[in-house]
Formats: sequence, structure tokens, C-alpha cells
Amino acid sequence: MTDPSLAALSDTFFSIAVALYSLAVVAFCAELAFGGKHAPARSRELVAAGGGGPVTGADTDAAEPVRARRVGTAAMVLTALGAVVQAGVLVTRGAATGRLPWGNMYEFGTAVVLVAVVVYLVLAVRTPALRHIGVFVLAPVVLSMVGIGLFLYAEAGPLVAALRSSWLAVHVTTAILGFGIFFVSGIASVMYLVRSRYESRVAAGDAPASRIVHKLPSAASLDRTAHRTAVFGFPIWTFAVIAGAIWAESAWGRFWGWDPKETWAFIAWVVYAAYLHARTTAGWRGRPSAWVNVVGLAVMVFNLLYVNMVSTGLHSYGGV
Repeated sequence: MTDPSLAALSDTFFSIAVALYSLAVVAFCAELAFGGKHAPARSRELVAAGGGGPVTGADTDAAEPVRARRVGTAAMVLTALGAVVQAGVLVTRGAATGRLPWGNMYEFGTAVVLVAVVVYLVLAVRTPALRHIGVFVLAPVVLSMVGIGLFLYAEAGPLVAALRSSWLAVHVTTAILGFGIFFVSGIASVMYLVRSRYESRVAAGDAPASRIVHKLPSAASLDRTAHRTAVFGFPIWTFAVIAGAIWAESAWGRFWGWDPKETWAFIAWVVYAAYLHARTTAGWRGRPSAWVNVVGLAVMVFNLLYVNMVSTGLHSYGGV
């Protein structure tokens, strides 16, 4: 039995979360705009003086204007509030339906985005310089939330019969965690590709005046963040694939059947295994391995959207 009032409250929380994240994006943009006006030139001067490389995000924080720090703090607060409200979306929907709140694509997508936001917040608190990638994390988050609300929304209701299994809590939960972590890892790699190109041009004395790129953390920091989050997410995703195979055996009588969802989950696993291997292999470190990580994120998104919404298979019933 579904509680309509709690279901309506969940929908309201969803809208509030989108609004808070949107305000956070504006605040993160304002932080970049209020940053030092001559930062790119200062970076070139330090490189020319043998300063050991371009100024990192941590270097620029020391001279960051007070108003920029205040706006950045406000952006972090808005992001944290948005995460709390978004958690409320899932909690109230679960309470309304009396089940785990990830039984369809709307709930699954909402949970993935929440994990990504929480991962970013943890990283930004532990490494303050990473706060400057906030706009590049929150902008995709807002777009994802809007898309989820417009195209994936499903009325609160009971689980379909095929999903009424204790394996839902194991398989789908770990898939959500893995996807959310890979989301942040992929964005960190994209930012690494942008920043590393900028640093190369700075070293060659041919850097464009780009305040936004200059405010990003150093390429080394972004590469390290992408790698560490992928290392953390990979065993979780591995466990999700294994748990899915075990659930498939109990539900369909076989561990693996090359269903489209299974196939692309395995492809994603192979891509991330290749990234982790490339990241420690001479000749593949740096930009080549970062591109592999970006491909991994693209495969994850393709698996969620195209495989669920366009192709047909045994996983189509639940949208997960």
C-alpha cells in the first residue's frame, strides 16, 4: 500500500534538490568569476622563474579574494543541503512504498546522482582545492536530475514481482555505489585532460588567459583523484556484477546469458580494468589512461540509458 502524502513529499523534495543544486552551480560560477584577475599571468611568471610548474589550485587559494572564498563556501553549503534533501527524496519514497527506493530507473538514477554528490563533497572537504571542480560536477548533476525528472519519473508503487528478492539490496545497491563513484572519477579525468593541456601550453610559454582553467587543481591532483576514486569504485562494481550473476541464477536458472544489460555491465568492467592497468603502465600514464576512464564513464551512461530505454532484454521490467 502506497502512502500518497509521503510520495508527494518525495516529489517535492526532488524539486527542492534541483533548485539547491542549481543555486550551487551559480555560486560555483561566481566563485570562479571573483577569483584573482591576474592568475594566469602569475602562473606563467612562476613557470618562467623555475617555480617547478604551474600554480596549483592550492597555491591560488592563499591569495583568493575573501568574497570568492565566501561564495565558494556558500556553494559547498548549498551542495550539502541539496544532498540532504535528495536523500530525503529516497527516504520518503521508500517509506511511502515500504520497500527499498531503487526499484525503477527514476529511483536508481536519483540514487546514483546522490552518491556522486556525496563523493564530491567528501573529496572537496578532504582536499579543498578540489572545490574548484564543483561547477563541473554540479552542472552535470543538475542536467541529470532534470532529465531524470522529465523522462524517467515513475509513480511511487510496489516492486514488480521479478524484483522482490533480497538480492535487490545487494546487487542494485552496489551498482548504484559503483556508478556514482565512477561518475566523479570520469569528470575528474575530463578536467585532468583540460588542465594538463593548459599546463603544457604554460610550460611552452603559450598559455591563453584562462582564469577558469587556471583555478582548477593541478593536473597531477586531478589525475590522482580520478585514479583513487576508480580504485575505490572498481571492486564495488566487480561485486555488483558478481551479485547480479548469482541473482540471475536464482531467478532465471543461469549465471550469465549475455543479456544486453549483462553484456554492457561486463564491458564497463573491462574498460575500468583497462584504465587501472593503463594508469600503472609506462607509455599509457597520463592523458592516454585518462581517455580510457572517460570512455568508461560513457559506457556506464550508455548502459543506463540506451540499454534500458531502447534495447530489450530480461532487465527491461524494472528499468535497472
